[in-house]
Amino acid sequence: MKRGKIRELAINTCFNILGSLAMAVGIHCFSVPADIAPGGVSGIAILVRYLSGLPVGLTTFVLNIPLLLLAWRYIGRAFTGRTLATLLISTGILDYVAAPFFPAYVGDRLLSAIFAGAFSGIGLALVFLRGSTTAGTDILSLLVSRRFPHIPIGKMLMLIDGIVLAASVAVFGNMESGLCGLVALFAQAKLIDSIVYGMDKGRTVMVMSAHSGRIAERILEEMGHGATFLEGRGAYSGKKLEVLYVVVRVAEFHQLKRIICEEDPDAFFIAAEAVKIMGEGFHSSQEDGGKEAMLG
Repeated sequence: MKRGKIRELAINTCFNILGSLAMAVGIHCFSVPADIAPGGVSGIAILVRYLSGLPVGLTTFVLNIPLLLLAWRYIGRAFTGRTLATLLISTGILDYVAAPFFPAYVGDRLLSAIFAGAFSGIGLALVFLRGSTTAGTDILSLLVSRRFPHIPIGKMLMLIDGIVLAASVAVFGNMESGLCGLVALFAQAKLIDSIVYGMDKGRTVMVMSAHSGRIAERILEEMGHGATFLEGRGAYSGKKLEVLYVVVRVAEFHQLKRIICEEDPDAFFIAAEAVKIMGEGFHSSQEDGGKEAMLG
């Protein structure tokens, strides 16, 4: 294994460990003691723990197995491998580090909701920054967007979280659990947006390479993004060439750069800041009346 890949693997592992630790603190120290299940697979696992006593980390892992199998088949092995590694790390830290050694907060429930969402948001952001996910609704959103591209992903995820919150009200026996779950979800989303997505900012990248076809294939397979081929001609050589045009989120730029460099170390590419990206695969265009990508 080359030194660069070893270094990248070490950095990815550190981010996964730190992100998983932050998420574990949010779940074990704040969500579980306050009976808060803020949506998603982890929220379902918290409900299962309340009813059966099973560990949250192990339950989360078991619930994600069907989604991982679907991701392996329909999304790609590289994506599934990264997600599985992150899931194993987060499961181990939650059940064998946070649960035995970290104290649970049993104070004000609103504070529990805020800090549960904040720690989970920070943890997820650290994981997303290195091109990985924690499975669950992340995989589900990718699968649904590929099978039913006309379905707004944001609304579908809101529906799933709403079902989990409603179930938490029934399981815990009080309305406050659902309301605190909403607060936790809001805090989590704000932290993720601030750290990772930067208010819909992204990068537009133009790639000039003799291997642009293979680069485009890997972008589709590993990142789930489309790309556009533009016709170009070298001013000096006069030769025709294909220019690959790609738009990605800020957090995904590192992964895109890695793919380009692995396929063609001599590739020439330009990255520019996209102040706002809207449309399929990004922010819903329905909220602002159309698709747009403003370059800055």
